[in-house]
Amino acid sequence: MRPVLAAVLGCCITLLDGCGREEKACTLDPAVAKVSATVQLKRLEKSFFQIRTDADAKRFLAEHPLFATQFLQRRQFPSDDVLAATLTRLATNPGLQQLGRQTDSTFQDSEKLKGGLEGMFKHIRYYFPDFRVPPVQTFVSGLSQDMFVNDSLMVLGLDFFVGPKARYRPNVPEYILRRYRPEYMLPTAALAISSKYNKKELTNQTMLSEMVQYGKSLYFAERVLPCTPDSLLIGYTDKELVGVHFNEGKIWAHMLEKKLLYSTAPFTVQKYVGERPNIPEIDKTCPGRIGAWVGWQIVRKYMAEHPNVTLAQLMADKNPQHILNESRYRPRPRRAER
Repeated sequence: MRPVLAAVLGCCITLLDGCGREEKACTLDPAVAKVSATVQLKRLEKSFFQIRTDADAKRFLAEHPLFATQFLQRRQFPSDDVLAATLTRLATNPGLQQLGRQTDSTFQDSEKLKGGLEGMFKHIRYYFPDFRVPPVQTFVSGLSQDMFVNDSLMVLGLDFFVGPKARYRPNVPEYILRRYRPEYMLPTAALAISSKYNKKELTNQTMLSEMVQYGKSLYFAERVLPCTPDSLLIGYTDKELVGVHFNEGKIWAHMLEKKLLYSTAPFTVQKYVGERPNIPEIDKTCPGRIGAWVGWQIVRKYMAEHPNVTLAQLMADKNPQHILNESRYRPRPRRAER
């Protein structure tokens, strides 16, 4: 897969909103702007690092009971004494304190974070009026959990997203690690929230089903974060993104020729949809999770062909074959220009 000048020119400008979307997508819809989405943001890492004794830790737990129960998994500990001792040990650890200072420096602008969350929540409530904006709390978890979200609480593990300058970073492969930067935090949150609405037929475990399922999540994130580049939503580099767009027909042809769409073999599905540095079965430069990216293009094509289908209706559709058929998705391989 060789990105060439023609591919770059044929793709929309990535500096603003990524390949696959037009520049106008970044204009805030006046109807969305009118939606109410008040964000309650608490920076818990500040009070956490003031803990010096177990008594301090117990006060912290008492002041934040929902956080203690849901994020810290309070009930998994034999007693609050054990949990408090654990928190004290973490809060007074010099290495974690250093990571905390780096986190605070990276995310010192709480209003910017709050504004980004509000914009995302406005879009979600526009498409799903019954969505309840959860209170948002930030924390330095010691790289134990990057994010937690349900109907009653969202916790952002900010230390995961500090970036390459952090003293300590998540223990994951480099191709995953590059997605742990500040700019990836909101896309990660949007993808997590999408699972609330992304319906699936549990008995359908084909690769096509997984592809469309991931495609729906990415399309959801695209709609609720309309000014976010595709590269941040899918986690590809700009070079990878240009390459897959140019070679979309070749990728699709490979899937058809190998009869992959209806495979139910978990190993095969994982190879094309799951985390991998690349997919040499297609080409050594083809990035991992290409099945998810193709699923995204199928969903995009489906929505373009059916402009009256709402985001809520798309997410509720459990039939991946229907979405594929109605999308008329048929990319053709093309030759690189010399």
